[in-house]
This record gives sequence, C-alpha cells and structure tokens, in this order.
Amino acid sequence: MSDAAPPQNAFLLPPQFTLSVSVRDADIDDFNHVNNVVYLGWMARAAWAHSKHLGFDFAAYRARDCGFVVTRHEIDYKAAALAGEHVYIATWVSENDGRLRLRRRFQMLAADGRELARGLSDFAAMKISTGRAMRMHEDYVRGYPIAANAENLFVKN
Repeated sequence: MSDAAPPQNAFLLPPQFTLSVSVRDADIDDFNHVNNVVYLGWMARAAWAHSKHLGFDFAAYRARDCGFVVTRHEIDYKAAALAGEHVYIATWVSENDGRLRLRRRFQMLAADGRELARGLSDFAAMKISTGRAMRMHEDYVRGYPIAANAENLFVKN
C-alpha cells in the first residue's frame, strides 16, 4: 500500500499540523481493521506532537505551572484503516477561549485520501502543582492560535 501523503484537498481545510503513523499489527483487532481505541491514541499523539511543535512540551508546561487536561473526546468513524496502511492525522485548534478551554479537531485520512475518522478533544487548563483548574497562561492564548473557520467546517460537514 502507498505511503504517499493524501492530497491536501482531501482535508477539510489545510492542517495546522499533521502526524503520520503506520498501522502496526498490534493495532488490528479480530475484525481485521484498526481497533477503535487506536484512533483515540493517534489523536492524543497528534495533539501532543502539535503542542511540542508550537513550543509547548511538558517542560514548558511545568515552567508555567499550567498544562491542559482532556475533558472530552469524540470520534466519528467513517472507514476502516487496515494493516500496512499509513494514516495521516491532521489537527486544528478550533476553539480557544483565552481563559480555560481549548478544543482540537482531528481528521484522519489514509494515503489514498479515504477519510477514516473525525474527532474532537476538549481540554481545560490545569495548574500542575495543585491539579486544579486555572485560567490558562497568557502564552497559550497566543501560542495556540485558532484555525479560521475550523469549528464551522466540522460542524457543517
């Protein structure tokens, strides 16, 4: 199977960040396709890789005593990913209220452009030293920019 990236126009909008993964044998379930929970792991990996790309690794979170924790995940499955395929997990920050909450949208495509899944993760800012909710650090207001129209595109489609 091809490992060439899907055409950019296969995504709902140009990704802010894309993570490429290869489907492993361990990802395959008894139905001979990628198990549903694997998609959630891919979303988490893509979100964290994007954060690091933006300059916010865990050391940066610790230095600010502020990080993000998940409050909600949602996944809509569209087609099965199969053994040997390469999957491209695109992510966008679709909401950032500048106070407590941030939302990411995800779209997962096979190399041939076939849409596999869409998802979202909601996050809340947390004071690392106490484990309590807090107003997000000012660096995150600017550092996690919203992708224009992303939320609307995902809601409409």
